[in-house]
Order: sequence, then structure tokens, then C-alpha cells
Amino acid sequence: MSDVPRLLSARLRGIYAIVDGKTPPAALALLDAMLAGGVRLVQYRSKSGIDRTLLRAMLARTRARDALLIVNDDFEAALEADGWHAGQEDLAGADRAALRARLGSRVLGISCGTAEEARQAGRDGADYIGVGPFAQTQTKLDAGDPLGAEGLRTIVAASSVPVAAIGGIGLGDLGAVAATGAAMAAVVSAIAGAPDPESAAHDLVERWALLVESSNESPP
Repeated sequence: MSDVPRLLSARLRGIYAIVDGKTPPAALALLDAMLAGGVRLVQYRSKSGIDRTLLRAMLARTRARDALLIVNDDFEAALEADGWHAGQEDLAGADRAALRARLGSRVLGISCGTAEEARQAGRDGADYIGVGPFAQTQTKLDAGDPLGAEGLRTIVAASSVPVAAIGGIGLGDLGAVAATGAAMAAVVSAIAGAPDPESAAHDLVERWALLVESSNESPP
């Protein structure tokens, strides 16, 4: 793991909420709901391009709550935030050491679908990896076949850095995700698609905290 400040490392656990391609007013309202619900790790992704004005507004909100804001795909935009999440396609042919160096103390997350990709991400200086899809998902149609708990567990075991499970995860899946050893559960629709996003975020955060507490209290 790179030399990430203590706050950054402390946030690489729990519920990892994703704001996905919304218009600025909707994105900020969704972000406010996530933060009010207790989320402290957020990713901004937009396949149509990162809106820098929106990014800066989001960053002001997350920093006011001691939360992290990670930018997906767009490396240059990520230099204005707390970190960058890269897909395998973003790294193909790239000088990974140079990218890691430019990020400095910012977080580097890398999407991985196999144990070998997970091991390579650790060698590349990733601070965490994103692994999925855990279950069937409609928010990323090219995500591939679900890994399920056993597939996720295999990659967690191979990873030297914390793992964020992603893909089709809802409140009822958190127990299975946590049991694999994953440090984070990344969610999109579980909050953004809920009638009350703030309550949904709160329920997810509280459920994960209870699972971690229960796990810590279990005998070896």
C-alpha cells in the first residue's frame, strides 16, 4: 500500500457509495443524502465525462464531512480529488509506476476480476481493489458474470490490499459480502434507487457496522 494519510486509510472500509452520471442538482442531492446517512467513501463516475464544476462542489461537501471522494476513470480529474479508481482498460499499456507517483498520497483503486489481477494491483501500488460483479447488476451492463461469494472470497484471499465488492449488492447481501473478508461493499442502486436515499444509506452503514462488530466478537 502507498503512503496514504491516516484519514484516507481509515475510510477504506464499510459502505462505498457511487454517484453515477447524474445531472449536477441530482448528483449533489444524492451525495448529501449519502453523507447524511453516514457514508464516508464516495466515488463519482460518469461515462459521459467528469464535470469539473460538479466535482469541486462534491469535494467541498465530502471534505466537510471528513469523507473521501474518488474519481472513476478520468486520471486528470482525480488529481483534484482524493483518489482515482482505474479499470484494467485504463491501465493497459500505461506506465503504472508513473501514474502511482503522480497520484502522490491520493488513493489508487483498481478494478480486478481475477486473483492474478488482484496480485498485480498490489504490486502496482493500489490502496484497494474493486472486485465484481458480486451479483447480477443493471448499472454496468458489461460487468460480466456474477462471482458470488465463493468467487469473491478467492480474490480476497489473493489480495494484499483491502477489497471493495461491487455489483448488485443490496442490504440483504451485506452478510454474504462481509463473510468473504471484503473490507467494503460498493453500492449504486441500493441508495440511488431507494425511495429515501438517506435512510437507505443509514441502513447500509448500520448493517455493515453490526456485521463487523459481530465478527470482531466471534471466537477464533
